[in-house]
Amino acid sequence: MNSDSQKHILEACNKISKNTLMETLAIEYCEVGPDFLIAKMPVTPRVHQPDGLLHGGAMVALAESVGSAASHVFLDIDNFYIRGLEIAANHVKSVKDGYVYAKAEFIHKGRTTQLWNIKITDEDNQLISVVKLTTIALPKKG
Repeated sequence: MNSDSQKHILEACNKISKNTLMETLAIEYCEVGPDFLIAKMPVTPRVHQPDGLLHGGAMVALAESVGSAASHVFLDIDNFYIRGLEIAANHVKSVKDGYVYAKAEFIHKGRTTQLWNIKITDEDNQLISVVKLTTIALPKKG
């Protein structure tokens, strides 16, 4: 994957985020490689829980967004719809501000189901959350 194709992929991922939850949470796709996709999200009061820490639900939304986008990047979306089946998150550290980064990598790349490992880290690369996402590829009709 050359730098032009990486740039094109990131631009496409960010473009389809307009008027969606990803735009609401200010999620931005920022790095792609041969087997991973990374997105970042600012930690501001917009994504805080009442006591001023990053809300776990916002981290899960970030993880599902980057995992689903990665499915679109690495699977045949011309012939398949990608949908989430299951998500499980373990939050291990709190964050008050800055950015968090979610990196989606395949655990299993099946023709029908895919299993993603998504690690969320802070700006110092400290682990914040570990998420497992299962997606399914559904054939498009006609």
